[in-house]
Amino acid sequence: MQPSFDTPQFYHLLKRELMIAMGCTEPAAAALAGAKAKELLSEEALRYEITASRDMVKNALGVALPNSSLMGIQAAVALGVASGEVAKGLAILSEIDEEQQREALEIEVSLTLATEAPPLYISVKAIGVNHTSSATISGEHTRFSRLQIDDSLILSLPLEVESDTSKELIEELSLAQIVEVCDKIEEEEFHFVLEGALTNYKIATVGREIGYGLEVGKIMGEGLPQEATTLEEAYRLGSVYAAAGSDARMAGLPLPVVINSGSGNQGITISLPILVMGRYLKVSNHLLIKSLALSHLVALVLTAKKRRLSPLCGAFTAAIGTACGLTYLQGGDVAALERSVNNMVGDLTGIICDGAKGGGALKIFSSVESA
Repeated sequence: MQPSFDTPQFYHLLKRELMIAMGCTEPAAAALAGAKAKELLSEEALRYEITASRDMVKNALGVALPNSSLMGIQAAVALGVASGEVAKGLAILSEIDEEQQREALEIEVSLTLATEAPPLYISVKAIGVNHTSSATISGEHTRFSRLQIDDSLILSLPLEVESDTSKELIEELSLAQIVEVCDKIEEEEFHFVLEGALTNYKIATVGREIGYGLEVGKIMGEGLPQEATTLEEAYRLGSVYAAAGSDARMAGLPLPVVINSGSGNQGITISLPILVMGRYLKVSNHLLIKSLALSHLVALVLTAKKRRLSPLCGAFTAAIGTACGLTYLQGGDVAALERSVNNMVGDLTGIICDGAKGGGALKIFSSVESA
């Protein structure tokens, strides 16, 4: 029997998942853990010790950090400690001044690879003269699963998320059920989905105009207008803006991004091609919102099947959601959506995630072109 899924559940799921992040989400989570460990310690720390999963280290290795020339998971933790603003969540690196950067350079941070941990896992231990504290994030990028002061546990949760929203409820949803829910959503209630796409469009516009990293979006957009005048231009501009957004984000441009499945690149991949096509077709905001929502949910279902961090490239799975959204936007029924999924799987299955870095824009461009 297929699981039941209604509009209120869909609303709360999207509200929870489509959050704002500044910079790559793995370094942001590392910074958040560092800031929390500092907050828990009742004295100045002498040093910090990181234990992190392979996937967390990989996704922080080659990506630029917002407002900083530093790179890597140790730098991210140090910047989080210097910032200390736990309340900012994944936007913790949004305002790092020069003094905090200098402070981060003086913080002693060591790194150990966790041999037995879920893919999304980082634990930061703050060591003072008389006391210690530690903060662990696992399962989701803002989910503290373990908090400890000296020998006293003040929070202890399973390392993996055990909730119906991440696995039991959405993993087995069919395309027919997703379409049924999206057909019913109200424009005003779900307008935040469109606002998220517009947020991502801002960083993509800057990325296309200025050029960052490999400049995939800027180069591939040469000779194209800002707004599409033909269907062919609409498809190509969707790829261009998605790549440009990733170019800028991976280079550390301090502009916010609305994420999907804990990934800004996935949020960009899903939202921008749908927004560009919707503007070209001059569809109603209501249809555009429903198409965006459908794209996001398809991507969330696929992530629930493969985990948030995995060896499979997230740009590819996100672009399956994009393909479905483009199909739905242009009047496709459930059978057409299923064929869109099959085409994507037949074309691009096998793209490996080799870490968050500038080359992600190439994968995004290729995946959206396929979509």
